[in-house]
Amino acid sequence: MTDNESDDPRLVGSDRVLAVLIELAEHPGGIGLDDLSRRLSSSKPTVHRALASLRKAGLARLSARGIYVLGDEFLRLAFRYQDQRPESARVEPLLRRLAAEYGETAHYAVLDGADVVYRAKVDPPDGAMRLTSTIGGRNPAYRTAVGKLLLSYVVDSEDELKRRLGPAPLVARTPRTIVSTRALFEELQATRERGYGVDDQENEVGVNCVALAVHLEPGPLPSGAVSVSGLAFRCPMERLVAAVPAIRAVIDAELGPS
Repeated sequence: MTDNESDDPRLVGSDRVLAVLIELAEHPGGIGLDDLSRRLSSSKPTVHRALASLRKAGLARLSARGIYVLGDEFLRLAFRYQDQRPESARVEPLLRRLAAEYGETAHYAVLDGADVVYRAKVDPPDGAMRLTSTIGGRNPAYRTAVGKLLLSYVVDSEDELKRRLGPAPLVARTPRTIVSTRALFEELQATRERGYGVDDQENEVGVNCVALAVHLEPGPLPSGAVSVSGLAFRCPMERLVAAVPAIRAVIDAELGPS
């Protein structure tokens, strides 16, 4: 370890390079060395060495303005990986069909600890207003339809729910967000019984969502969930709930019965 790295125990070797890469991904418009070092609480020489390694691999580039951004090679690898995922090939035709039939955004998401991760997304083809969710983006599971649905399959008690969510209090993203663990567990039980999850403007004001489980692999637990999300003024919750049997029929037609 060099003298420049001795005061920076968090960012050494591959950890240093990965931390810089992850931080770069948070700045689509680019970020300068000074700001990057400040955000990582690391010395400029340490961060600069990491950037040099990333630039050599094509994973970062330096603009004429002295701003660093993710490199084209990173984007090529990310999009190639996403396009060639077996689940993407199976799910995206389903999402395209749902987005076209309902004129709303369709997602495929999986449960990762206390969060959901969006693996695929298709916006409506008619140019309607689109949601801000992104592929690879995360949301706390407790305030999303896909998250509550997937939690309902793996949580059998309120204590187990508390362990999974961790010690931090549930944050009210909107006035409708469920922030009581007891109330959330009751909602999970109701979700499992009815067979679909709902988000009634709980994660974002003005956005409704329903979610249904999908099985892309053998086994009793769903591999993830498919959702249809829409703006409340044009897609009220009642419309989405009424569409659940038709959405399930589309899922079964595309992927086979669960």
